[in-house]
Amino acid sequence: MSEPLVSKIDNVCNSDVALSHCRLLYINESQQPQVDSFLALARQHQLPLNLIAELVAVKLNQKLREQLCAESTQPILLLDDKNKLSWLSNGLSVAPEWDKLQRRVVSAGRKTELLLQAAKITADSQVIDATAGFGHDSLILASTGAQVIMLEQQPIMALLLLAEQQRMSTQPNWQKLMARLRIINTDALSYFADFQGNAANNNAIDVIYLDPMFPDDSYQDSKTGKGAKVGKRMQALHHLASPPTAAQELQFLQGAQVMVSSLINEHKQQGRVIVKRPKDASLFANQLPKESWHNEAVRFDGYFL
Repeated sequence: MSEPLVSKIDNVCNSDVALSHCRLLYINESQQPQVDSFLALARQHQLPLNLIAELVAVKLNQKLREQLCAESTQPILLLDDKNKLSWLSNGLSVAPEWDKLQRRVVSAGRKTELLLQAAKITADSQVIDATAGFGHDSLILASTGAQVIMLEQQPIMALLLLAEQQRMSTQPNWQKLMARLRIINTDALSYFADFQGNAANNNAIDVIYLDPMFPDDSYQDSKTGKGAKVGKRMQALHHLASPPTAAQELQFLQGAQVMVSSLINEHKQQGRVIVKRPKDASLFANQLPKESWHNEAVRFDGYFL
């Protein structure tokens, strides 16, 4: 590797916020403008990240990626030879890769997507995806024409989402969809509280979608008891977040319900909180939903207000 080119983000809105140090590796000098754009995104959105940009002299094959992860004491982001920003987790490169969902997004509808059956949103709807993750469900929600606010608590994940939105916005057939997404680095409960405190200045929210980490035993086959294979994105998320406790589940659900019910929209439509669960998992917060939709793997529970 060459000598590191260090770029630090040290101007966050709140100087008391602890900065997370993160290495940002790139493989070609021509990528410097993109690196600069990531630094600018982090500043613009006040992400509590101290990004250390490093130009590397070799192509990072799988062996080197694993070695980097084993030796580094800081999280690693990588800008690869295809100009995609990914996060290295246990040697695996994980990224939103929204372009791979194009066929699904184009064909998304209530006949093919359980989430849309549950949410019942339209182009006029205002939606909050309170646990955005890699943003795939947000794309499905926004495919209806709805405006979607994406909340992501982890700064690294928020930067990946912002970088992906920036990348996809350069493609003409994705621009309208990208314009319907708003990404915010915050935890859902804080956002719910702030939103309610400024209710007079906010649009009514029709649907709040909750997809927290599944319980630890959710990946076992209900018939065989054997563990199911977990995708690499989910493996990576397990390093950042844990499933909510029973008390936290109740906080999530009650906070979302209060927020939806306190902001009745002009058409007096029914507000909804939709919770994604493994098909055979226990009820979220031990609360019985009004209606559920499921396939062989997952279940969407609807709480209507």
